[in-house]
Amino acid sequence: MTDTDQLLPLFIAGERRLGRGDETASLYPATGEVVARLRAPSAEDVEGAIVAADHAFRTSGWAQRKPHERAAVLHRVAALIRERAEPLAQRQRQDNGKPINETRNLVASAAGTFQFFAAACETMEEAITPARGDYLTMSVHEPMGVVAAITPWNSPIASEAQKLAPALAAGNAVVVKPAEVTPLMALELAAICEEAGVPKGVVSVLCGRGSVIGDAITRHPLVKRVSFTGGTGTGKHIARIAADKMMPVSLELGGKSATMVLEDADLDHAVNGVLFGIFSSSGESCIAGSRLFVARKLYDAFLDRLAQRAAALRVGDPADERTQMGPLITPKHRDTVEGYVHLGLSEGARLRTGGRRPEGRVYERGNYYLPTILEGVKNSAQVCQQEIFGPVLVAMPFDDEDDLVAQANDSVYALAAGIWTRDYKKAWRLARAVQAGTVWINTYKQFSASTPFGGWRDSGLGREKGRLGIQQYMEQKSLYWGLNEQPLPWAN
Repeated sequence: MTDTDQLLPLFIAGERRLGRGDETASLYPATGEVVARLRAPSAEDVEGAIVAADHAFRTSGWAQRKPHERAAVLHRVAALIRERAEPLAQRQRQDNGKPINETRNLVASAAGTFQFFAAACETMEEAITPARGDYLTMSVHEPMGVVAAITPWNSPIASEAQKLAPALAAGNAVVVKPAEVTPLMALELAAICEEAGVPKGVVSVLCGRGSVIGDAITRHPLVKRVSFTGGTGTGKHIARIAADKMMPVSLELGGKSATMVLEDADLDHAVNGVLFGIFSSSGESCIAGSRLFVARKLYDAFLDRLAQRAAALRVGDPADERTQMGPLITPKHRDTVEGYVHLGLSEGARLRTGGRRPEGRVYERGNYYLPTILEGVKNSAQVCQQEIFGPVLVAMPFDDEDDLVAQANDSVYALAAGIWTRDYKKAWRLARAVQAGTVWINTYKQFSASTPFGGWRDSGLGREKGRLGIQQYMEQKSLYWGLNEQPLPWAN
């Protein structure tokens, strides 16, 4: 797959060089083969990258460039991503085992994100606020300095673009810390940014363990903001560090999203949407629709149809364009998912389909697990309350809207939800009543760079994307221009 005899250099302070920490590797989840070997950065590497980023922020002129000048660079980043779309998609497939058609979509999404924030940067307006005296008042935004982007393993290039593009558009220097098991796409993206014209040192990529590298980045006094996507426990740890530093954070954390099928739903759309919502990305998605609520009159027939379709999904080689579901990220994570299924069965759940590893030669070396549907437990069961982050759906009936809303909202998570109904009035009521950062109606898992994204409660803090997403990486400043002809009267 790649030349694994040589260590892959990191991207530190604008230079490609080997890290001085422990050796690590990217492994292809479908076979366990080594894709690339590299050394994590040492503590000195982390310090050097952050100091260099601060120096680049203050001296490179990136922060002082006119918005349209920064936008031109971001447009070039988008163009370069599109020019290299297929090699990048294949690299993403190797790094985390997503099916090739999905990685192609992720690469296209990354290019679109840079394009959107280039446009948002160039057209962002400041405000003249209503004056209440002999002065002119203005509200402006300034870049923060060095910001950190800590990204997950499930959709690397899309997640990294989602943080890197607005942070650069705002004029900051950025230190990216990709997930330990998926380091490759951040390195590719950093190289593209440099080629497009981002000044040396403005972007660094520090690969390695989050508990070591991510923690050191978060604690560093020169880091002025952290944007993190990942597990809720890690997010809360980052929030505690940030509180001591009085540092703002964006935290996109876990989910246990509810999908709701009402009696009047278009069942063809609902079946396809529920399947896509939980089993695409092998369920390794914070927004996966992992709790299914079906109107009791529909429940048995709908579950029969859903289970039949789930069992027919094509699980296999991510390089095969026919594959709908690839392997899980690591053997350890598959063990975790498997453990949750066993937990559900111990809680009294019944298995409708899946619940095991697929058999056959093609699956022997990969981290595969079949699409799984459990039923027969209440929403209070652990498999309904804890994020599994795998291809496991738990189905439950509901009796009326009040029952549905109460069950859907009975979770520490509040990231997303899906509603399937032909009745727009019901859809409106439910969408407003369900507690979630994003609600899809008669669709699921659709995204737009123009629309803010984030969660409530244990699903996180802050919002990413949207036209004002740039301002998440800026400090707001108020300016007062005195217009009085006479001196201020206080000393008279």
